[in-house]
Amino acid sequence: MARFDRYMLSQFLLLFGFFSLVLVAVFWINRAVVLFDRLIGDGQTALVFLEFTSLSLPKLIVTVLPIATFAASVYVTNRLSGESELVVMQATGTGPWRMARPVLAYGLIVAAMMTLLAHVLVPAAQGQLSIREAEISRNVTSRLLTEGTFLSPAAQVTFYTRAIGEDGVLRDVFLSDRRNPEQRVIYTAAEAYLVRNDAGTTLIMVDGLAQRLNIADNRLSTAKFVDFSFDISRLVSSDTQVTGSIRNMNTLALLTDWDRISDETGARHGDIAEEVHNRFAQPLFCIVAALIGFSTLMIGGYSRFGVWREAVIAFGLLIGIDGLRSTFAQMVLEDAALWPMMYLPSLIGLVLVIGMLTWAAYPGLLRRRRPRMAEAT
Repeated sequence: MARFDRYMLSQFLLLFGFFSLVLVAVFWINRAVVLFDRLIGDGQTALVFLEFTSLSLPKLIVTVLPIATFAASVYVTNRLSGESELVVMQATGTGPWRMARPVLAYGLIVAAMMTLLAHVLVPAAQGQLSIREAEISRNVTSRLLTEGTFLSPAAQVTFYTRAIGEDGVLRDVFLSDRRNPEQRVIYTAAEAYLVRNDAGTTLIMVDGLAQRLNIADNRLSTAKFVDFSFDISRLVSSDTQVTGSIRNMNTLALLTDWDRISDETGARHGDIAEEVHNRFAQPLFCIVAALIGFSTLMIGGYSRFGVWREAVIAFGLLIGIDGLRSTFAQMVLEDAALWPMMYLPSLIGLVLVIGMLTWAAYPGLLRRRRPRMAEAT
């Protein structure tokens, strides 16, 4: 029997790896298309694109892991049932509870992976991603080289360019500088160039007009220029400090003083409670997903037409439990004292698993009770 357990476990892990790879690839491609358009379009290199996609992978894997766990459980159970392997094991006296042991071991292995991802890898990757996004956002060139959009590279500063030529020339440039409360300045130019040197980055505007409004006497003065240089290095602060986020913090840090964390990040106690307990609830949900896929198909018994009806029911149960997770998470966000609700969906799923395995182990239990109830009436 131990050999059959290893056989089932190997099949679960093999199909789990396959489904995980497929799902991660599908979700990664969708994410990569958006990142490619935004980063490469903003003048970033391919290495930056690869770095950003790599840092987003841990969070992506956490999203698809329960789905892959459930899919592998259903597929392997359906195949073993269709090939009569489960029927042979049941004929030898092995009950559904005994055959669920490798499924439980499979769920625990996936839960261990999810624990490592949720508590360590995802916060670390998200923290590094926040730092890199802050660095990219402070890159003057990437913030200005977006055509057809009004941008605010700094407070009280607005920049616009109609088009960017293949030679790097900015066409029809508009720059509004309102940082000085005593005056407002608007620069417009037919063309402009970005010139970088050791001192910083300079915007060279050609064939343009400068309009200066004096707030004190409400007087407007204008001046045409052939070429004009504007130092835009001052528009972006050189401070590399990144605002903290609870999603970037490890679990041990989140288990400390919540009042201090709220002051540092601006997060409510409900936000912190939801984030912490969600990291513990996610591995439990993976175990439940594996057991639901197996136990639901076991109540179907053997059929030469397969157990696809039970597979659809299992999928519906998983969707329903996952919907409960979202509902209860919203309740915890509103009131941190309700944090036990985060574990309730997994508990409901476990109760369903116990009920279905009991039904599969004693299929005539309900049929025996019905005649007795009819006789009593």
